[in-house]
Amino acid sequence: MVKWVKALGLVTLMIPGVALAGMDSSPIPKPRPEGVQVARLASAVPPPRPTTGGAAVVETSTSNSAFQRWIDGFRGRALAKGISPRVFDTAFANIRYNTDVIAKDRHQSEYTKQIWDYLDSAASPTRVKNGQKALRDHGRTLEKIEAKYGVDKEVVAAVWGLESAYGEFKGDIPTIEALATLAFDGRRGKFFEAQLIDALKILQAGDVPVRKMKGSWAGAMGHTQFIPSSYLAYAVDFTGDGKRDIWSNNPTDALASTAAYLARHGWVTGQPWGVEVKLPKGFNYGLASRKIQKMPSDWGALGVRDMNGRTVRNYGAASILLPAGSQGAAFMIFKNFAVIERYNVADAYVIGVGHLADRIGGGPEIQASWPRGYAPLSFKQKKEMQRRLTRAGFLDDKIDGIIGPNTISAIREFQKSKGVTPDGYPSQELLKLLKS
Repeated sequence: MVKWVKALGLVTLMIPGVALAGMDSSPIPKPRPEGVQVARLASAVPPPRPTTGGAAVVETSTSNSAFQRWIDGFRGRALAKGISPRVFDTAFANIRYNTDVIAKDRHQSEYTKQIWDYLDSAASPTRVKNGQKALRDHGRTLEKIEAKYGVDKEVVAAVWGLESAYGEFKGDIPTIEALATLAFDGRRGKFFEAQLIDALKILQAGDVPVRKMKGSWAGAMGHTQFIPSSYLAYAVDFTGDGKRDIWSNNPTDALASTAAYLARHGWVTGQPWGVEVKLPKGFNYGLASRKIQKMPSDWGALGVRDMNGRTVRNYGAASILLPAGSQGAAFMIFKNFAVIERYNVADAYVIGVGHLADRIGGGPEIQASWPRGYAPLSFKQKKEMQRRLTRAGFLDDKIDGIIGPNTISAIREFQKSKGVTPDGYPSQELLKLLKS
């Protein structure tokens, strides 16, 4: 459950690690939307930090001497945070500098997927079928979890399906090794060092032995991929055995922890994440903004209907989301959309969880068509688009190729000035219009 800096991205999704092709039954890699800027720390190897006087030197199975020196320095900082020498030495006894982890971290932005490609995999027939089977096999447990936390069992199952393919792919990289490698690397060193301290706290609490503490390359663990800080804050012991075990073959604690996480972040019982809607002819696309909320009855008065032509029930205040601009599906989204977003901020991930949950519960596929022939802008073209928007007086922001909320607003204002649909969607057509 790697959490990125919050930003708005509606176009190209950055897929960490691997592309989605052929991944119908495997976990969905985290989409990272344009506009999500991970803290850009120096990528150079950090200098060795001094060790605590008299601290033992921990031997590791790595030939990277700089990494060993970093461990020696980190040991003192960990002990100062309350980690016992025994726990630290046991955790670091056999780790190495894992070059595969660094390769995956560096490779995050190499793959791009359009939202429709992402959703094709997120709610594929195989994933839906496996989700329905998971719901049957663990129905009694999920019903108890739903009763306690108020989070729909289908939503919990959907998170499970996207994060680890219902427990089939929880990750097999030693968590301490992954986090230590990333903390030493320094690109996001402060974040990963804090996660590493929290991972050591988990070991010290006795919830899992170090040999079983495994997960993704980024340190996310268990059936629903909790990072250590989220585990400490939200994991629960639902089985009553005295341990918060998200790693074992029994998914009970992991599923309950996911429900507890969503509940703690404000899940509204009985409210959908969103509803696919039809927009009326002549709809003011400037209203399609997360900042604009209306009751469904008020949206209905403007002609917004569900896919059966009815006004959406008044579940609560809602916004209109156009994840592919005016040419794709439209959704009326509620507070629960933002709650799922706490798991992963990408619009595609939230829609993926919500839609998979709907499908697991017997709901229909997304009915609107997607602009599958759409040719996305390259990174270079996005920067050119921003430069042209700036020169035309519509954008006052840095030129970074990131399609965030300021760029989207600038696109809309430019589109209005040209009399075209102001959906805020960057495209080859928009760039051509800027060049004309």
